Amino acid sequence: MVMLKWLYPGMKVKRWLFLALAGLLLATLGVDLLMKGRLLGDFAHSFHQLESVLLGDEYSKLAGIIIVISGLGIMVFGILRAFHSVAGALAPGEEGRMADIIYARRSLRRGPKIVVIGGGTGLSVLLRGLKKYTSNLTAIVTVADDGGSSGRLRGELGILPPGDIRNCLVALADKEPLMEDLLQYRFSSGVLAGHSMGNLLLAALTDMTGRFDLAVRGLSKVLAIRGQVLPATLSDVTLYAELTDGRVVKGESQIPLSNGTIKRIYLKPSRCLPLAGALAAIAEADAVVLGPGSLYTSIIPNLLVKGMPEALARTPATKICVCNVMTQPGETGGFTASSHLQAIISHTGKLLDYAVLNTGQVPFKLRARYRQEGAEPVTADVSEIKKLGIKVVSEDLIHKTDVVRHHPDKLARVILKLVYSEKILQEERKYSRGQKKGDSERELSLL
Repeated sequence: MVMLKWLYPGMKVKRWLFLALAGLLLATLGVDLLMKGRLLGDFAHSFHQLESVLLGDEYSKLAGIIIVISGLGIMVFGILRAFHSVAGALAPGEEGRMADIIYARRSLRRGPKIVVIGGGTGLSVLLRGLKKYTSNLTAIVTVADDGGSSGRLRGELGILPPGDIRNCLVALADKEPLMEDLLQYRFSSGVLAGHSMGNLLLAALTDMTGRFDLAVRGLSKVLAIRGQVLPATLSDVTLYAELTDGRVVKGESQIPLSNGTIKRIYLKPSRCLPLAGALAAIAEADAVVLGPGSLYTSIIPNLLVKGMPEALARTPATKICVCNVMTQPGETGGFTASSHLQAIISHTGKLLDYAVLNTGQVPFKLRARYRQEGAEPVTADVSEIKKLGIKVVSEDLIHKTDVVRHHPDKLARVILKLVYSEKILQEERKYSRGQKKGDSERELSLL
């Protein structure tokens, strides 16, 4: 019955399928002609008799070749037109790119499994780069935000903050530019002033489905994202910072405004649990990447969720931290790259294998502008990082725009190079262990 549906009126496929079938029959007749009737036997006898009368024996071979080529040409044309008709129905305007799209999606599915952990703009920059090389991506995103549109929706509707989730969904989406503009559109007046369309969509989906993670999954399907985006926890958590002067600051949005040095951060309630999907993704990953992003308000909060440090300690994945390009006023003023890593270690223990550092120069005009805001380029103190037992990869990762950001493609290529080099090393270790085991068994057999 399913096959018969292709014959329904208005499908605009039947004519091309029949044309392809006619081409196949014609090519078969040509082959039979070249084989002097041994392929089809009596079935094509009358056709060959007609051919002998018209052309004679001396031209039968040439006629057979021409018929085979014509039949194959007609068959290929019919198949391509049928495919074009189906592609036009499934993806209007993309008919000419369907081969590229299918190839890209098939090849991306064979890419490495990478988990990225963080939030804010930095995480979406990394995802934009990685999605060109693999669709096996999982973004675990902080839900401690309590400022701006996310904070208002959180307070008024009691939902988890959608802002960082929205940015990651947009970064991973296989979308039209208009869809990205729509999701990132921010109302400028009225009761919706300050809210982005994507945040409101997630709020509406949460109300419809009853769960924030189901809302994220629903919007992910609409955007056809490459990979998955998961909140770090479904608990309604609040981020606290204990400062070196003894003060305690409540709220993610208030911590950078505290004018103090952060001693540690913690979540309330402390017994918040991660999603099972997040733990499974970490266990199966080839690499886990922390950052880039705000150290104390985007990266470390994810690691404070119960079970996350233990999952990172157990996974055989390569664990990478991407250090920020600039320090952040109110959080990491005066921090070097090793200071960032030491803060992670003090909250979660020694989990990291690699640190990715930027060695490119920040343009002078941007540096002057950021200095006025209290931000400086993060110093790449390689020797101090190595003392922490962490290997260093240094590259020029600057994206030359009107803000200081990592370049998505450069950063993605560095991550992938690390992943594949570690895979090769692991295979070599397995082979070496197998060789040693084989040698030992041979020695025992001799004894």
